[in-house]
Amino acid sequence: MKLTLRTKTIGARVTDDEYVRLEAHAESQGQKVSEWARAVLVREACGEVAATSGEQTTLAEVLALRTILLNLLFRVASGERMTAEEMKQLIERADHDKTSKAQQRLGRA
Repeated sequence: MKLTLRTKTIGARVTDDEYVRLEAHAESQGQKVSEWARAVLVREACGEVAATSGEQTTLAEVLALRTILLNLLFRVASGERMTAEEMKQLIERADHDKTSKAQQRLGRA
């Protein structure tokens, strides 16, 4: 495997408080500030979506609700009823699949 050398530098001045926040965030990701900043800059330049964990969770929940709602509406429109057991299974399936569906939508799967 060929090693790619990094020969260019990008710099930005930050306040002490800003640096402390950036450093804490980078460490929470298991990275040094420079590694984390490089990844953020490259990801942004490539147009990749960087959803927060809260956004990922919200998307997963919305997708689960969408699955449940569409299944219920289809049954009602078809003149069918859904038993409590069928509803329970539907909810379990939606909960089981919601995280992977959210990651797919975010382009991470």
